Amino acid sequence: MEFKDYYQTLGVSPTATADEIKKAYRKLARKYHPDVSKEPDAVARMTALNEANAVLSDPEKRAAYDRLAQEPHARPGQEFRPPPHWDAGFEFSDGAGSHGGTHGPGGASGDYSDFFEQLFGRAARARGTSGRAERGDGPQGPQAHAQRGTDHHARIELDLADAYRGAERTLTLQSAHQADDGSLVRDERQLAVKIPQGVREGQLIRLAGQGSPGWGGAPAGDLFLEVLFKPDPRWRAEGRDVYQPLAVTPWEAALGASVEVTTPGGSVIEVSVPAGWKSGRKLRLKGRGIPGHPPGDLYLELHLALPPATNDAERAAYAALAQAFAHYQPRPTSTAQPGAQP
Repeated sequence: MEFKDYYQTLGVSPTATADEIKKAYRKLARKYHPDVSKEPDAVARMTALNEANAVLSDPEKRAAYDRLAQEPHARPGQEFRPPPHWDAGFEFSDGAGSHGGTHGPGGASGDYSDFFEQLFGRAARARGTSGRAERGDGPQGPQAHAQRGTDHHARIELDLADAYRGAERTLTLQSAHQADDGSLVRDERQLAVKIPQGVREGQLIRLAGQGSPGWGGAPAGDLFLEVLFKPDPRWRAEGRDVYQPLAVTPWEAALGASVEVTTPGGSVIEVSVPAGWKSGRKLRLKGRGIPGHPPGDLYLELHLALPPATNDAERAAYAALAQAFAHYQPRPTSTAQPGAQP
C-alpha cells in the first residue's frame, strides 16, 4: 500500500492548529463536493479529503500518525508497510477517537484507502468490541445528567515469558488532546499493571476506572489493554500453543540425541530427539505452552545446523562424509538429455 501524506492532502503544515485544519478542509470540500464540483475526479478527491480530515481532526489519531510519519520509508506515494505493532503504547478513547472518525460527503469511512484501514480501520473496530459507553464531551443540553466516562483502549507489547509466569510491569501510554489554542498536545502517563499468568495475544486486560472521568458523579470509564507479544526469533505463539526452533547437528538428527532446551518460561528441560528426525518436523511437548485450562503445547521445530569447516581436520571430516554418502543425491535429477523431445 502507499503512504498517505494527510497534511499534503489538506494543504496544511504538520504544525497546523485544529482551526487551520478545519478551515482548509471546508475550503477544499466546497471545491470538490460531488454535488457542485465539475471536476472529473471530485468523488475521489472528496473521499481523500474526508480521510485526511478524519485523522488530522482527531488528536489521538493525529499523534499516532505523526509518529508513524517519522519512519524512514514514510514518503507520499511510496510503498509502505507499518512496522509490527506500530501503535503499541498509544491510548485511544471510544467514539470518534477509535472508531474511524466522522466522514463527510463523497465517501464513507468504508471507502477510505488501504492505508487508513491498516492503521485505523480494522484495529479500531477490534478495539471497539469491548466499549460500553458512547463518546461524550460533558453534560450538554438534554444529556446534562450523570454520565459514565468513556472507556479507553491501548495495545501493549509483552515478553512471552510474562504469559508463562505472570508479571508486574510499569507501562507508558501515549495520547493527545487539543489545547485551547487548537494546537496538538501530546500526553503521557505511566501505569503499574499486573499481568496475569496465562494471558494470550489479543486478550484484553481491564483496568477499572482508568478511562475518562464520569460526569455528575458517575463512575469513570475503564482502560482495556490488548496484549501483543514482542516479535522474538526464539519463539512465536498461536493461541496457547508456542512454536520454538530447535537447532540440531546432522549426527544428532540422524542418530538421535538428548538435548537441553530452554523454554519461554525460563525452565531448562532435556528433550530426546528421535533418530532419523528430518528438518521441518515438529516435536510436541504436551502442556509446555502458555499456561491455562487446559495449557497449550510447545512445538519444537527442527532445523539442521551445519558446523563450519575452518581447519584441515574439519575439512577432512566433511570429505570423509562425502565419500561415505557418495550415492546420496539431495536434489531431484532429470533423465532427459538436453535437446531431447518429450
